[in-house]
Amino acid sequence: MFVEILIFAMIAAFLVYRLRSVLGRRTGEERQRPNPFTARPNNQPDNVVAMPNRERPVPNAAPSPDEPVSLATALEQIKAADPSFDEKYFLQGARGAFQMIVEAFAKGDTATLRPLLSDEVYDNFARAVRERQSAGETLETRIETITDADVVEARMDGRTALVTVKFVSEQMNVVRNSAGAVVDGDPNSVVEAVDVWTFARNTRAGDPNWALVETRTPQ
Repeated sequence: MFVEILIFAMIAAFLVYRLRSVLGRRTGEERQRPNPFTARPNNQPDNVVAMPNRERPVPNAAPSPDEPVSLATALEQIKAADPSFDEKYFLQGARGAFQMIVEAFAKGDTATLRPLLSDEVYDNFARAVRERQSAGETLETRIETITDADVVEARMDGRTALVTVKFVSEQMNVVRNSAGAVVDGDPNSVVEAVDVWTFARNTRAGDPNWALVETRTPQ
């Protein structure tokens, strides 16, 4: 009986060891920022999905400083600086960030906006929220769907990676005055919105999250 118990204990210990080796252990240093971006471990396989009509760079061929860098080459440079970068997973995070930021801005939720934005973008967003509140107006925004999100620009600026995403979404936007009357938009109408956002991240930093550093609309 004692031998059987000892055998079961050894099997249980082996299973616990294997489980921990597969799942890993938390170190207590994980960040709790409300950011949809996460970095993938360096030892996971490269799941980058090659985009259509993007010419892959020639290995070991560094472009001249005067030559324009293709999007594919720029993405390869970012991955060289940060092996955990994966375009597919980055776009998933960018979609989540887009929805979080748009909804938080409409609600005037600056606490949610703060960790997602660079200082300059946050100041602009917070100023717009204050002006809206001072005027007694409220903004209602509902994103019905993000129909498309694609990387359109990328580059390295020193150790900082910058990736620009074009979002196409279906939204309902309505501005109401203090009396609740609609002063802009239509609560029964959904319109297409096109936004071009640039995200940045210091590739030497331990923080895997990206911040929104620029917003614009297509010309």
